[in-house]
Amino acid sequence: MSHPAHVNRQHLKQHFSHAAPTYDEAAILQKTVAERIDERLDLTTVEANKIADIGAGTGLLTEKLMVRYPNAHLFAVDLSEQMLKQASKRLIKEKSKPLGAIGRIFKQNKTLQNLTHKVGAQLINADAFALPFADNSLDMLTSNLMLQWCDDLDAVFNEFRRVLRPEGLLMFTTFGPDTLKELRQAWQIADESYEHVNIFIDMHDIGDALIRAGFGQPVMDVENFTLTYDKPIGVLKDLKAIGATNASQSRQHSLTGKDKFARMLNAYDGLRKEGKVPATYEVVHGHAWAAQEVFKGPDRDRSNHVEISLDEFSQQLKNSNSFK
Repeated sequence: MSHPAHVNRQHLKQHFSHAAPTYDEAAILQKTVAERIDERLDLTTVEANKIADIGAGTGLLTEKLMVRYPNAHLFAVDLSEQMLKQASKRLIKEKSKPLGAIGRIFKQNKTLQNLTHKVGAQLINADAFALPFADNSLDMLTSNLMLQWCDDLDAVFNEFRRVLRPEGLLMFTTFGPDTLKELRQAWQIADESYEHVNIFIDMHDIGDALIRAGFGQPVMDVENFTLTYDKPIGVLKDLKAIGATNASQSRQHSLTGKDKFARMLNAYDGLRKEGKVPATYEVVHGHAWAAQEVFKGPDRDRSNHVEISLDEFSQQLKNSNSFK
């Protein structure tokens, strides 16, 4: 099982804060995947009155949740205050207040006519590792392409499980190991001294982590996307615009030399397909319920289980039928 290297959370926060103003313009994939999550919510029946979107960024998914669950109390949680500042533009709306009996008497008064109050999601600056919610307080948690920045899935999933009520729903996406495989290959050709591209966790390992955290019935599947560019530098510009960075603690802190960078671009250019430079993203979709897994996993609860052989079961079935 491969794990990402330890992530520098402060470094990550700085990159996303710097990218906040340019994020929406470049976040084509993030928008598409948010739409996919919203479509999958058509299939759920969870009663969601309190929902938190973890790693909400500029609110791409949170906005869809506001439409789908108009009466729910929504929380948009992100590590970066600058991201939340951008999110406020789409998540916080002004709404006219009903004036009531006194207002109607003085309805010619322009001050009373213009009374408004803000509605929408509540913005919370917090880390996924330490959510500011009480135990068992939320009905649903969502997370769109955030978990790849968490180097300890067990800790994050334990925190998710803590704040979800029993039978609450967790629905998320994250990146799988084939993400940016072309960029990784190009860097390996140019510079083998260290890993330039983040390592992403396999779908099956994510499912195992969910079960360890006390989630039941995890369902995982993968969707592959390929973005295409005219030049390799376009891939890097988009990654920078959305704040994607090698946030590993062990990353090279000095600037990469011009020669290595040029070799990488040249190697990447050699990976063209049909005249375009590809950038592959393996998107892992997952959902699970805040209920102990019964049938899978080494930590399953056996307290109410009775083991019986097939022969014994057949004999009991014959005995029960004889009394009909």
